Amino acid sequence: MAIVEAGASGVLLSEDSGLGRGWLRHLELIVPIVLLVLVIGACFIWPLFGAVPDPTGGDVLSSSLPTFSPGHLLGTDPNGNDVWSRLLYGGRSSLTVGVSVNLMGLLVGGTLGAVSAYAGGVLDTVIMRILDVLIAFPSLVLTLAVAQSLGPSQLNTIFALTFFSVPAFARISRAATLRLREQPFMVAADLCGTRTWRMLFRHIAPNILPQLITFSMLGMGIVIVIEGALSFLGLGIPPPAPSWGNMIAQGQQSLSATPMLVVWPCLALFLTVLGFNLLGETLRSRWSGR
Repeated sequence: MAIVEAGASGVLLSEDSGLGRGWLRHLELIVPIVLLVLVIGACFIWPLFGAVPDPTGGDVLSSSLPTFSPGHLLGTDPNGNDVWSRLLYGGRSSLTVGVSVNLMGLLVGGTLGAVSAYAGGVLDTVIMRILDVLIAFPSLVLTLAVAQSLGPSQLNTIFALTFFSVPAFARISRAATLRLREQPFMVAADLCGTRTWRMLFRHIAPNILPQLITFSMLGMGIVIVIEGALSFLGLGIPPPAPSWGNMIAQGQQSLSATPMLVVWPCLALFLTVLGFNLLGETLRSRWSGR
């Protein structure tokens, strides 16, 4: 029997006890939420209230300052830019790309998949064959090609990643909708002559949304990593605008002298991806077992 907590009264909580399982279930949800709240709050809210320097307005006279220098919590880079400021604003860029790509993928792909499964017939065949063609190509290679052809910018990065996230959302949405069509309440609603749009928005959407949200949480980590890779290669968010990817790319040029310029954005990237993955896995296990 694994002991997970010992109170002051000497009462032990185990994984086999109902109270122990309850704490563990709450803990596995609270930990990623707290982690993501800290990351998102630091990136989006801290700069509104804290004295955060301009991430691109560096002073060459203050270049390459070490960590915990006066006025520069994490030091400065070789261009004199404050690393803490660039870390926060870089997180804004990376998180904006991740949220935008998954939101667009959920809306477009989820709608296509639900309509395809509910309509069936020729429409289903046409939509799924088009999506199959997109899935058949190596998505990362095509993402690099699209990003290269469009040029480096945040908007182009969002477009390139959204283009290849839609098929994944569509297939999940279609599979979930096909299962729903066989449910008694769906058959009854269909026999009552319920309109198509009402079937989609009243009966199908609320039931497939949990699966799409779970997938989007897991997809957030993937998108943020790919965005970081694109920026690292110079195909994502272009300097001097910060992102975690281009911070890593710039830091590796002076890795031996100032390794922390790479460590900080890597750590931020790792914690953010970890938070979204843990949250996605927790939601998946809870909703699949309900």
